[in-house]
Amino acid sequence: MCILNYVKWGDYMYEKLYSILLKKVKQYHPAQDVSSIEKAYKLALDAHKEQYRKSGEPYIIHPLSVAIILAELGSDMESLVAGILHDVIEDTDYTYQDIVDNFGEEVALLVDGVTKLDRITYQSEKENKNSKQNISKLEELQAENYRKMFLAMAKDIRVIIIKIADRLHNMRTLEYMRPEKQKEKAQETLDIYSPLAHRLGIAKIRYELEDLSLMYLDPHGYEYVKRKIKYQQEKRQEILNKIVTSIKEKMDNANIKGTVEGRPKHIYSIYKKMKRKNIGIDQMYDIFAVRAIVNNVMECYSILGIVHEAYIPIPGRFKDYIAMPKQNMYQSLHTTLTSKDLETFELQIKTWDMYKTAEYGIAAHWKYKESPGGIVKPGSEEAKLSWLRQMLDWQRDLSDNKEYLADLKTELSMFQDSVYCFTPKGEVISLIAGSTPIDFAYLIHSSIGNHMIGARVNSKIVPFDYELNTGDKVEILTSRNTKGPKKEWCNIVKTTQAKTKINQWFRKQNKEENIEKGKFLLEEVANKKRINLEELLNDDRKKYLIDRYNYLDWDSLLAGVGYGGLKEGQVVNRLLAKVKEDEFLDSKKIIENLNISDKNIDLNDVLEIQKNKIIPKKSKSGIVVRGIGDVFVRFSRCCNPVPGDEIVGFVTRGRGVSIHRTDCKNIINLTDDDLNRLIDAEWEGKEIIADMSYRVEINIVCEDRLGILVGISRVLEESKIEIRSIQSRTTNDKAIFNLLLEIKSREQLEKVCDKILSLPGVDNINRV
Repeated sequence: MCILNYVKWGDYMYEKLYSILLKKVKQYHPAQDVSSIEKAYKLALDAHKEQYRKSGEPYIIHPLSVAIILAELGSDMESLVAGILHDVIEDTDYTYQDIVDNFGEEVALLVDGVTKLDRITYQSEKENKNSKQNISKLEELQAENYRKMFLAMAKDIRVIIIKIADRLHNMRTLEYMRPEKQKEKAQETLDIYSPLAHRLGIAKIRYELEDLSLMYLDPHGYEYVKRKIKYQQEKRQEILNKIVTSIKEKMDNANIKGTVEGRPKHIYSIYKKMKRKNIGIDQMYDIFAVRAIVNNVMECYSILGIVHEAYIPIPGRFKDYIAMPKQNMYQSLHTTLTSKDLETFELQIKTWDMYKTAEYGIAAHWKYKESPGGIVKPGSEEAKLSWLRQMLDWQRDLSDNKEYLADLKTELSMFQDSVYCFTPKGEVISLIAGSTPIDFAYLIHSSIGNHMIGARVNSKIVPFDYELNTGDKVEILTSRNTKGPKKEWCNIVKTTQAKTKINQWFRKQNKEENIEKGKFLLEEVANKKRINLEELLNDDRKKYLIDRYNYLDWDSLLAGVGYGGLKEGQVVNRLLAKVKEDEFLDSKKIIENLNISDKNIDLNDVLEIQKNKIIPKKSKSGIVVRGIGDVFVRFSRCCNPVPGDEIVGFVTRGRGVSIHRTDCKNIINLTDDDLNRLIDAEWEGKEIIADMSYRVEINIVCEDRLGILVGISRVLEESKIEIRSIQSRTTNDKAIFNLLLEIKSREQLEKVCDKILSLPGVDNINRV
């Protein structure tokens, strides 16, 4: 049941919400001391007193609503307190230490964990489908935040349960967001949070998240299915009541106590099935499910025998999730039956404990505070989160954030169906549907996968791409003489874990080769510039370059150069700039407060200043040039640098200093004579360059159709970016536009490029 269907609250209606929260807590914790909840409520009320939601209502309504959702899940006291306080650190003046002082370290860690997750930004696959060449800073941050989310889950699963409750209430009140924001949040919910709720077994929340997401992603489809379900329910209610009554009578005759009820499946699952099978709702005969809930497992199987005798079971439509539970702890017997009236329906048989697990998942069974490290997973509880450990394993092996994001969504979406296979010793291994013997091998151990030469399934040799089925007995054949996995296995395997392990093996095998190649390329550039690379590269400068280009160590940087991820000329030029900086700092001939007013400073004067290591001074152009005051500075047209780009200055003859990007081809390919004319340059602070504008040229490739330029112009106008010139041409049904824009920063350029890429018909966009 959906608590708090959204209504318009008055200024003090949150008192009623607080009363609802206490009532729900006392239903499952009658003897619990609720003083910590009261204390958290008063603190949050004070912290959020001047804050309002987009609907205009007091902000305190949101954390109280989140806490009520958590109370419905039967959460512990620490989770409830953290739910009330989850936005306090993020949005108010209260700090982490304030939460520790008032509520203890455990609550503070939960609040801090959710706070970090609140900073996650998201872009759907649709928005990024044309960005095949580069990963934006936004995508990098997004991937890193999702990594943090799963690490937080591993430390304390309550973090993600609170976050899912937070997302559910936000989805319930999404009507007040802008349409584009509604779709963005709905898509993120469908891609990440709904699958996570499913993985944790919280069907109660998962179904509502999916239905709410569909309502914003396809409102017409949502309303159509909702209307049709209501019509079918009215049409078939009499038949459904007859089936429910008949099964209940048979249970009573067998002296089995329990409940039988019929209900429609949720809207999104029906919608998805219609799309998948390309059928209308009138052609679906399982939009309603009958559920029987009894006291013990023995009664479940007794009812199964009774209904199979009374109705006609449909072959191949029986699943025993009691003997083989799903990875999210779900247990039930599923069977599809046909009545004498030729009505087809699905019957689910489960115990009351199984029902609670199906509704509330891990939240129904999790135990807290049983070890100094946080949560203890008694008995088999640890196995119930084996999927999380596997995800942590493969995410550590993925350095490519674009690959990580794609694999994350794939991994979460593939959880819907499982197959259960056996090892030769009879152990049950759960895999996603469509898995192969290779997936099986890597799930057992990466070493087994790397040394695999074949597989036997049910005592017969099978090919590598054989699809495993429930009940298969799998034996992996290995050899220490094998050369390792084959690259084409990545196109065969189904699980992200197997794919990651295979790629990891190849990266390790090729790393030494890439390191040697990287060394050679750097030395080749250094030789052309007539410099000794070994003499210049000390430990401090290596660390500087490692940090500058965001690598783990020097070998990783060399490997990056070796496989083309980093330009060798750029690295050498950055090293030379660092050498000059070091010489400047070490020099004892620094001349304080030198002021040069000549705008057309002579080259020899500048080189003399460089030689004497003059302190850098600010320029009116928004650029700080090493050793020069307000000298004439111009931006090169070959690379058009903008704030946010890594830059370097080049001293010209009689025309001041030209500013280039460090990856500009003209800078990378400087001759030996011109190398000494490079000069350090950097952007001023944001407050200095905020009022300045810079010109940059972009190239857009798109469909040659009427109105496409109008759409591009509208995006630029909305982003307040001026167009200085446009050049266009057509070729092979494609239109190519070169636009000269006036922008404020690289960040502004990246944002507008993302918006242009999302326009229908736009294929690619590049900075010229």
